[in-house]
Amino acid sequence: MELRSLLQLAYFGATTILFRRKRPLVGSIILTDKCNLACKHCAVSNITSIIYPYPQIRAEMQWLYAEGVRILFFYGGEPFLWRNQGHTLRDLVIEAKQIGFLLVNVVTNGTLQVNLPEADLVMVSIDGGKEKHNEIRGDTYDRIIANIENASRGNVCLYMAINQINKGEIGEVCETALHTKNVKAVSFNFHTPYPGTEQLKLSRTEKQACADKITQLIDAGYPILNLKSALPYIVNNTFPTPCYQCIVVENGEKWVCGRCIDIEGLCAECGFFFAAEFSLLFKGNLKVMRDLLRTYLKYI
Repeated sequence: MELRSLLQLAYFGATTILFRRKRPLVGSIILTDKCNLACKHCAVSNITSIIYPYPQIRAEMQWLYAEGVRILFFYGGEPFLWRNQGHTLRDLVIEAKQIGFLLVNVVTNGTLQVNLPEADLVMVSIDGGKEKHNEIRGDTYDRIIANIENASRGNVCLYMAINQINKGEIGEVCETALHTKNVKAVSFNFHTPYPGTEQLKLSRTEKQACADKITQLIDAGYPILNLKSALPYIVNNTFPTPCYQCIVVENGEKWVCGRCIDIEGLCAECGFFFAAEFSLLFKGNLKVMRDLLRTYLKYI
């Protein structure tokens, strides 16, 4: 991360804490819910399969920037499927940088391509070793790893959603992150039980065992983007919700924190590590502040 970007983000954080502001910093744009996979844990893909138009996406980027967002994520469905009016995902990333976003990241399943050197992070879903990953996502593991290794820049972060199928694979994914070309780090989430996927959620005891494993791997020096200091709050769902500094936009609709806020009871079972970490950060948790600076300076 460039020093200028770091200083701007630090200023936002300090003023948010001091003045208890609720202005957003992290914005996510859903480009489409169209996806080329049918993953067992996903409940939000291929509902409409609409590719949202470029003028709308551009207007959403400009609106988010005007609202104060400086860290931008592009999501799907599968965002690499997005094409409209001659524009591609790469064009959106370049344009977001030109608008002034300090960090621009993409979350992808990695099956189509991973090479996007203009992005700060390309977050690629890997849900275990080859066997468990393929059980969840179909026969895609080898293709994804090849796409990662063929990328032109080392800006990949593996992205694992921990659930009942792959809860024993945390160490395997960390080994993959450590030994795969172009991978900077790995980031974890717990499965958030959207309707229809409740059977995959972890108990609190299982979450604690996973958190203990992640802590052990962080202490052993594995490249993990998550914050050790936030794990107890994530396990027990005791972080403040919603996180007002995060906002999601899709097809003209806007949600504070995430789309799950509309589903009764789902906030109390949130497994989204980033939301918890930022929520704790902007409430002034000193351990999380220190942890975030150390971790993000190392991996972003």
